[in-house]
Amino acid sequence: MRILYILFLFSFGILFCQSPLKTTYEYNQMKWVDSVYSSLNEEEKIGQLITVWVATKYGQQEIDHISELIKEFKLGGLIFSLGNIKDQANATNHFQSISKVPLLIGMDAEWGIGMRLDDAFSFPYNMTLGAVEDNDLIFKVGSRIGSHANRLGVHINFAPVVDINTNPDNPIIGFRSFGEDKYNVAEKALSYMKGMQSKNLLGSAKHFPGHGDTKTDSHLTLPLISFSQRRIDSVELYPFKKLINNNVASIMTAHLNIPSFEEGVPSTLSKKIITNLLKEDLEFEGLIITDALDMKGIVDFAKKEYPDVSAINAGNDVLLMPTDIAKSVKQIKRAISRKKIPLERLEESVKKILMAKYKVGLNKLKRVENINIVNEMNEEADLALLDKIASEAITLVKNENQNLPFKNLSDKKVGYLKLGDDNNAVFLNFLNKYQSVAEINIDDNFDFNTLSDYDKIIIGFHKSDKSPFGEFRFKKNEIGIIEKVKKLTELVLVVFAKPYCVSDLDIEGIESIVIAYQNSDIFQEKAAQAIFGAIQVKGKLPVTIHENIPVNTQIKTKEVSSLGFSHFLNNGFNLNKLNKVDSLINYAIDKKMFPGAQLVVAKDNKVVLNKAFGYYSYKKKKKLVRALYMT
Repeated sequence: MRILYILFLFSFGILFCQSPLKTTYEYNQMKWVDSVYSSLNEEEKIGQLITVWVATKYGQQEIDHISELIKEFKLGGLIFSLGNIKDQANATNHFQSISKVPLLIGMDAEWGIGMRLDDAFSFPYNMTLGAVEDNDLIFKVGSRIGSHANRLGVHINFAPVVDINTNPDNPIIGFRSFGEDKYNVAEKALSYMKGMQSKNLLGSAKHFPGHGDTKTDSHLTLPLISFSQRRIDSVELYPFKKLINNNVASIMTAHLNIPSFEEGVPSTLSKKIITNLLKEDLEFEGLIITDALDMKGIVDFAKKEYPDVSAINAGNDVLLMPTDIAKSVKQIKRAISRKKIPLERLEESVKKILMAKYKVGLNKLKRVENINIVNEMNEEADLALLDKIASEAITLVKNENQNLPFKNLSDKKVGYLKLGDDNNAVFLNFLNKYQSVAEINIDDNFDFNTLSDYDKIIIGFHKSDKSPFGEFRFKKNEIGIIEKVKKLTELVLVVFAKPYCVSDLDIEGIESIVIAYQNSDIFQEKAAQAIFGAIQVKGKLPVTIHENIPVNTQIKTKEVSSLGFSHFLNNGFNLNKLNKVDSLINYAIDKKMFPGAQLVVAKDNKVVLNKAFGYYSYKKKKKLVRALYMT
């Protein structure tokens, strides 16, 4: 009996530790969970299941409204969105102070808190990260987002997106996906998740069981996934399995129609998908969170019982953004009284939510301190990481006759032509640091034959990257311009947009194609450096963008002798010591030792500091501006 007893405990211990919500202090955790659970009445237990949306952007009226919901329905969590850092910090402190059980604070911060807050930091989109081979950089992105979340009092990030974007026409995933290679998606998502976990920020893999190969948006309708179970298991589920095996804390379900599992029932409401597949077959024991229940993909297609009741019975734990909270609570209570929702089902979800709250430290709630919070969420370490990622992501997908990087162009004529409707100033400025590059402006009377005078033309396609859902295709007239230019001289096309746009083109006759992914300043800087060999090009294409440019295309280049530009932290410099140099120069200007100065610091063939101080003369009529050219 003694041997059997020990074996039973050993087996139970293995099962007991499978939950990603468990901490190393299991006894204390479960003691707190059981104590809190036993203190809740039925309405308070139901309230723990509900997470509502809040945007501090809408001011005190919004704060008052959410406060009333917390008091009336004893909510379990909040998902913060639009606003700024300080307002969210203040709102979080207020909401926590009026809640009986501490609230689990979440955000959709897929590329950082800046995805939602105006003054917070943003990292590149997942597809850009998908081009980076060094997964340690992706870990660091997750870690920095974790640090920012910790500082702001956020406990769970509804990320990473692990959808495999095999459909270029996908209207809602696209840039949010790491790509179409399931192995790359899984490895990137795992690194990102581990980075967040290193800061005790809970992650949430989404959108289960896979939203990558759709042509419709579940915010607007119910997308169809027509694949067999075997295909879904082999492709779409691959990254979910990888993250489940590495203790991802939660999974967000998608609103999809998947006939191979259950015809006509949104996947969020399908017991066959949530309980049978996710919980039983994949053995997932973490939190299961619905995608927003106010999306048309669930509102218009839920049948039979109320969608929130169906979501609970399907196996979900957290009801995200119900359309009508009062009605949701009423319908859930009615379902419990009629035994349509077993009490055991309610208890399971509530205790899992409480376990998550203990795991993130809500058993000892701390206030969010406002002092210096904005600066601490926008540090030089973030800029240095962004600089490194941009360098690693730039991808060369075509390079006939080793056209790039440019070299020995002192007697050559180079022109630049802008396409697209977003800013191009940084790119043009950086090109001119290495070579005199003439800007070409095309109007209705432009004579394209004059372009034959140029030895090389660089076309930059600039589209806004402020949203992953923005327009990214070439216009018909822009395609016509490219067709004319490539017949007259050597052409380099640089794409500062979602790379799928290349599929619009006949790439024959274009010597070089560079994918820079995004149009922010740092990507414009790095693309210019890549063209002139100031940095290596080593990105790997995360998606197929043309019949002749498949996923995983990678053409590497080597650095040539030109100076590059890099963040000082990536080159071993200390911020405090550099600030002392600034102080010394400012002191000299104040004492009129000189009217102004330019400071340039370089190391290992990289300029790490380029700053201007003061004026050209003591009359202070014209300020010095930083200027550094390699020509």
